[in-house]
Amino acid sequence: MPEQSLDPPGLDLGRLRGHLDRVRPGLVEGGLTAELITGGKSNLTYLLRDGVHHWVLRRPPLGHVLATAHDMSREYQVIAALAGSRVPVPAVHLLCTDAEVIGAPFYLMDEVDGRVYRFADDSKDLGAERARALSYRLVDVLAELHAVDPAAVGLAEFGRPEGYLERQVARWFRQFEASRSREIPGMDELQQRLGQGVPTGQRAAIVHGDYRLDNTVIAADDSVAAVLDWEMATLGDPLADVGLMKVYWDVSRDLPGNPVAGAVSAAAGFPAMDDLLDRYAGRTGLDLTPLPWYTAFAGYKLAVIAEGIHFRYTQGKTVGEGFSHVGDMVAPLVTSALETLLKLEAD
Repeated sequence: MPEQSLDPPGLDLGRLRGHLDRVRPGLVEGGLTAELITGGKSNLTYLLRDGVHHWVLRRPPLGHVLATAHDMSREYQVIAALAGSRVPVPAVHLLCTDAEVIGAPFYLMDEVDGRVYRFADDSKDLGAERARALSYRLVDVLAELHAVDPAAVGLAEFGRPEGYLERQVARWFRQFEASRSREIPGMDELQQRLGQGVPTGQRAAIVHGDYRLDNTVIAADDSVAAVLDWEMATLGDPLADVGLMKVYWDVSRDLPGNPVAGAVSAAAGFPAMDDLLDRYAGRTGLDLTPLPWYTAFAGYKLAVIAEGIHFRYTQGKTVGEGFSHVGDMVAPLVTSALETLLKLEAD
């Protein structure tokens, strides 16, 4: 099979093939082809084929890469460390930190058989029984992740749990400043209120940083075959993952401009988030009383991410479809997060 003549955006197949043949001779057996997988709104993800094997390659986005974001080494490290644990992850093959090869660092992993539930059409035929079982399994995997001893899997130095939440609030405000191109009402107040009300963490854990249904691959038996998109993983407060999952489940799906809205819905049979929170608390023993702060922080974080995507879109640096209205999500996310914090402070 001849090499694909048209390279997908952000991937030079000739240079990639030469690198793979040098560092992993025999890995690629036939002509190498690639296609950009639609859906990723941050790092670029490609499906590679050689006529025999299927792999997935991940690299940072084109242009306006924020400091500390899109770290391929971190993704590779955490996925490799979790191999063999109770957290399902793809098998990884190699990491390349030399940006000269394809223009950015990247890593290569196996494609995992299964389905990604991203849009309403993906989940419309699940039915309540399957949707509920899938939801519980999703929460169970998150609980398993938060039960992993970082030191036992070689991740003792993967992050600094002390002061994690304070650093996160400050970090995401810096990220916002790096993408600030318009006035977002309430953003400065939200950052200030979050910083003034940081809760005391109950324990440290491996934090995924973007845990949601469409960042997993679901097997034919509705089990979680793999957890994907570890670019924001670190050691920190596990409730940060729970708060973010709640925002994805209850808030962001109804926002204008959300390119991945609709897979999780009551119409498709998915249970209320409160049911999932009870299950998570029962499996981890964590107190979810302070969760509203984490939920507000998650809205803040998503607002910053959406604004960064919007900024890249205005620069013509996004690849794929679904970006034109992502910026419309930002103001409602900020408003919802502020309302959550104000209610928490009133209580």
